[in-house]
Amino acid sequence: MLVLLEDEKMLADSASELLSSVSPVSQQRALRDESNELGFYPEVWQQFVEMGWTAIPFAEELGGLAFSYKGLTAVFEQVGRHLTASPLLSSIALCGSAIECCASAEQQNAWLPELIAGEQRYAFGFDEQMFHDIDHMAITAEVTSDTVVLNGQKTMVMDGVGADAYLILVKQKDGFDLYRVPSDAFGLSCARVNMIDSRNYANVTLQHVTLPIAAKLNETTLSQETIQAVLDVGRVCLAAELLGISEQLFATTVDYLKTRVQFDVPIGSFQALQHRAAWLFTELELSRSCVLNAAISLDEFKAGHISAHKLSREVSLALYKVSTMTDKVTTQAIQLHGGIGVTDELDLGLFLKRARMAQCQLGDRDFHQLRYARTIIK
Repeated sequence: MLVLLEDEKMLADSASELLSSVSPVSQQRALRDESNELGFYPEVWQQFVEMGWTAIPFAEELGGLAFSYKGLTAVFEQVGRHLTASPLLSSIALCGSAIECCASAEQQNAWLPELIAGEQRYAFGFDEQMFHDIDHMAITAEVTSDTVVLNGQKTMVMDGVGADAYLILVKQKDGFDLYRVPSDAFGLSCARVNMIDSRNYANVTLQHVTLPIAAKLNETTLSQETIQAVLDVGRVCLAAELLGISEQLFATTVDYLKTRVQFDVPIGSFQALQHRAAWLFTELELSRSCVLNAAISLDEFKAGHISAHKLSREVSLALYKVSTMTDKVTTQAIQLHGGIGVTDELDLGLFLKRARMAQCQLGDRDFHQLRYARTIIK
């Protein structure tokens, strides 16, 4: 069903209420102006934990709430609307899902509860170049009977600065390996990367980092489909955040059309501008359906009801559609606000900068268009 159920609506409402009070858009402006190294406020993150948002998608036996991914995306939609910075995407959606999906039972019991409780924060290192592509990696893992030595670099690691540990993805001939690397491991260095949305990004370099073999998630090599399914969790959450950003920009623009007076009438009374607003509203509704469908597909995949192939198709469709729609909404928001739309006086620029970064993470529009096409051909 491509609508939120009653409990999912309640979760979205509670998220909106909390974020309005503890994380208004002005907070993102403050984070930018003070050049905050973490890119988020730990006290706000702790309230996420107390609200139970970090436990939403995980099994009850692991300390989770066993709630739906639809519920998690409802939270991320509100995160986008309020422009809230937090490690919910990196530590929970990506690293938490990787541990639940790929780790052994012993590792799950050791690592996942501390993530859910907010006692530890992980960051996921998967990309090594400008564009998202896990098929091209130079990082190496030399494995012996009881140790593994990692050499290489991961770029643009989300929330990498200040993380307690990193999940490092290594490509092998027959699949992928994942390793948990403590942030204090000898030979590991982390350098912050400053980007336009003022969030926490880092380049993580590993030089002869020696780990016990137990640092490897699971004993067997992980398949391409398994890793892509983990990344798809993050992709759906990103799509929901972009949807929330676009919804807020659209609402702000419509309010401006109602209040900006020209020729003694609100400019929203001009039919040409009404047509633009109606067009954007249609695009938003279509994108919302795609995001909800992708979230439902995540739940169905986790329950074993659909294949990884179908999941990848629905997720890439959602991200492509949302990214395309976000371009339209941001462009029209600037044009309809006029000259003031490009000044720092309005929050519009903050939303635009975060949107542009989110559109590039975990695969841009071209990446997902090609990925979707490949699922159709197969």
